[in-house]
Amino acid sequence: MKRIRCPKCDEAILFDETQYEPGRVLVFTCPGCNKKFRIRMPDKASAARRAEEEAEVYGRLVVLENAFQFRQEIPLREGENVVGRLVKGTAANAPIKTVDPSIDTTHCIISVKPQPGGGAKFILRDGPSNTGTFLRGDILADKDRVVLHEGDILNLGAATAILREGAASDEEE
Repeated sequence: MKRIRCPKCDEAILFDETQYEPGRVLVFTCPGCNKKFRIRMPDKASAARRAEEEAEVYGRLVVLENAFQFRQEIPLREGENVVGRLVKGTAANAPIKTVDPSIDTTHCIISVKPQPGGGAKFILRDGPSNTGTFLRGDILADKDRVVLHEGDILNLGAATAILREGAASDEEE
């Protein structure tokens, strides 16, 4: 059984999700306030996306607030993390929500490789991007591969980001 809540009065409604096929749109009427609302049953693509979101986070890119975006934390998972401006249909799986036109949709790539003793190795390369990727103030050439460490500062367009290793904790920052 799955529980959903009415968007108007927050009353809980139970239904058996196994009775419906993935991707189907269901219409409910709240028994408390008679509000009609719809939900879409998750499809296989959204289930795959959810599995990716639940994958282990080895680090995060903390993007600092500026005139183009709010502060945000981008989780870094095993494999290639394509960092870029969030645009519908982009290849970025570690997108930055920004209106900064100097950040490309595929700005840089951070490869995360788990290490046998724990932790992970972070390797940065440019996308290639139009405005370049800077590490500690130095621009990366198209073929450069650089190992990142805790606290390294990256500049992507007008955005400044700091690498943090490990999962986020409430005590930090």
